[in-house]
Amino acid sequence: MTAKRLGIGAALAAGTLASALALAPGAAAVVPQTATIVADCGVYGAGTATLTATQDGTAATLTVTSSITAPLALAEDSIASTLTLVKAGGGTTAFTGTENPAMAAGDSVTVGPLAGTVAAGDSLEAFGGSLEMVIFGITVTCTAQGPQAPGPFVFE
Repeated sequence: MTAKRLGIGAALAAGTLASALALAPGAAAVVPQTATIVADCGVYGAGTATLTATQDGTAATLTVTSSITAPLALAEDSIASTLTLVKAGGGTTAFTGTENPAMAAGDSVTVGPLAGTVAAGDSLEAFGGSLEMVIFGITVTCTAQGPQAPGPFVFE
């Protein structure tokens, strides 16, 4: 009888622990996960862009989807990109990569996910930074015309 009680007690304790773990908060994440800017890419156009951020520890990625359209068809992973964001405390953080979907002429230009390294508490803003894309050997530089909305990315 005592063995049964111990077995039931252990099962209840294990169930309670499993429930607590299931309800525990998830891994650290960036807030907000998306932000918008108005980007100016010079002679290549201007328009709204959406930045989507993810975080896994100190590794972070950013994807940029713009309303600026591709003038020509672009192959998958054919754009070398560097997105530089400004840190609230000074300095910059760069996100780089050559990932992009295939795009037909007239499609919205999308690059990423671009990889970078962040620290807990980093607050990063597109305004004051830039997105450089090398397409067919031509460098296109885009800059934010004002602060991103709803605010800077804050990494945990």
